[in-house]
Amino acid sequence: MDQLRRAFLKNAGIAGAVMVAIGTGLLRSGEVLAANMEQARIHLDKYSRRHEECQLRRSAESKDIQLKLPDIAENGASVPIEVTSHIPGTTSIAIFVEKNQNPLVADFELSNGAEPYINTFIKMSQTSQVRVAVKAGGKAYTQGKEVKVTIGGCGG
Repeated sequence: MDQLRRAFLKNAGIAGAVMVAIGTGLLRSGEVLAANMEQARIHLDKYSRRHEECQLRRSAESKDIQLKLPDIAENGASVPIEVTSHIPGTTSIAIFVEKNQNPLVADFELSNGAEPYINTFIKMSQTSQVRVAVKAGGKAYTQGKEVKVTIGGCGG
């Protein structure tokens, strides 16, 4: 009987402490925390998008960025892209598709000595300008190309 009493008192004490924590706002339900996290993520996404767009506008066109993209993509869900930067000290490469819902498609951080070369596939919702932004030596450089996305590969 003594152990049953101890277990009851221990559990009652824990339940009381939890109720006090909830009442004072120290403990919140998962739904409230999830809602707050979602609001923070949306705010961060908007800030990040604005920051990237500002960086892209202030950057200079550079012929030292090699960009291989098809002129016409038959399948917008899988468009091959190859980026090579010949700019010394390249630290990052970002890929933007202007008419996508989220323009920033990919962002690659390169560590010291890494070859500034990216070969991947991107998703495009419609015909759009594809821009690549390269950061090197504290400056930003861009290169772009328009890619036509066709439905069913019919061209135009």
